Amino acid sequence: NNTIYSYKGNYSYYLEKREERIANKTAEITRAQNLLRKEAEWMRRMPKARSHKAKYRIDAFHKTKDTASQKIVDNKFDIDIKGSRLGKKILEIDKISKSFGDLNLIKDFSYKFSRGEKIGIIGKNGAGKSTFLNIITGNLPQDSGSIETGETVIYGYYKQEDYDIDPGKRAIDVIKDIAETVTLGSGKVLSASKFLEFFLFNDKQQYSYVSTLSGGERRRLYLMTVLMKSPNFLILDEPTNDLDIMTLNVLEEYLNLFNGCVLIVSHDRYFMDKIVDHLFVFEGNGVIKDFHSNYSIYRDYKLEQEKSERSKLTEKKANETIKIKSTAVKEKPKKLSYNEKKEFEQLEVDIEKLNEEKSSIEELLNSGTLLPNELVDKSNRIGQIIDLLDEKELRWLELSEMI
Repeated sequence: NNTIYSYKGNYSYYLEKREERIANKTAEITRAQNLLRKEAEWMRRMPKARSHKAKYRIDAFHKTKDTASQKIVDNKFDIDIKGSRLGKKILEIDKISKSFGDLNLIKDFSYKFSRGEKIGIIGKNGAGKSTFLNIITGNLPQDSGSIETGETVIYGYYKQEDYDIDPGKRAIDVIKDIAETVTLGSGKVLSASKFLEFFLFNDKQQYSYVSTLSGGERRRLYLMTVLMKSPNFLILDEPTNDLDIMTLNVLEEYLNLFNGCVLIVSHDRYFMDKIVDHLFVFEGNGVIKDFHSNYSIYRDYKLEQEKSERSKLTEKKANETIKIKSTAVKEKPKKLSYNEKKEFEQLEVDIEKLNEEKSSIEELLNSGTLLPNELVDKSNRIGQIIDLLDEKELRWLELSEMI
């Protein structure tokens, strides 16, 4: 609506407050429309000779009219593309392995996919996630093991990089090269131009060269080329990197209603939590574990695991330190030097004097006879005495152990 809004919070906060703002604005417009009908009747009945006496109400009428005529424009589109039928046999992976020299990415991994499964793939960069996707789609051979793909499976592979769209073509030609028309899930048929409008490409953008489109527009166009082929097994490699928020929101809704299989590689915890049922966790050295929950629960589990490991390590180091100190004391008992003996004797004198001063100040503080400035001075002094006592008593204990 030609306005920029600022939200002081995270993404979840933004979504909540955006809906709240739209609801409030909608209610405001509805109230204005109801009031406008009443005020319009008053304007028609008001005698012209007395119009100067009701100027404030006339001004209010025009202001109400401006509010009532507002429209909330939400450029939301729904992805409702008809998917292909998925048979009983989908994808069966049996003990596949893949290495590049000494780098072991996948080792003896097996899995049998079921209809409607939505799986997230997570792991550090270079752990083998993209390699795994290229193997199951037949773009890269495995070193060992077997992969059986059902006859009805049609992959839709949204790649992170190297997507094949000719920058010298116009956007509409990119779509027409795949199909002149697109059938939606509702059965409605759209022309290539209408389909581009569906994805918020206006007339000018449709006839713009791909090279002149923004990064987000190119990614949206690429998503169109993937979805319009009616896949029943979607593979999305980092879809949240370049798609705008509006497209992502609609993609989330589409994936939740999607009846086929979905594999998603993403570091976006919020996006993954809304879509996936469980995770393939690439832990490195070829190990892939199936974690039966969402990204947030896995993240909390890992943080707790790391915290426990750090705690055990700290405890182990502490025990080793105590053991070393204990051994050192046994092997070579240390005695007080002449200076340390003198220090020890002086500490006893200092500690006694400080305790006496502390008792004296405490009596004064409890007497209620001190002036405000004296009260502050004595309070500060007793704090200093306590710190000195802690320090001197600790040193006294250290020296006493050597006697």
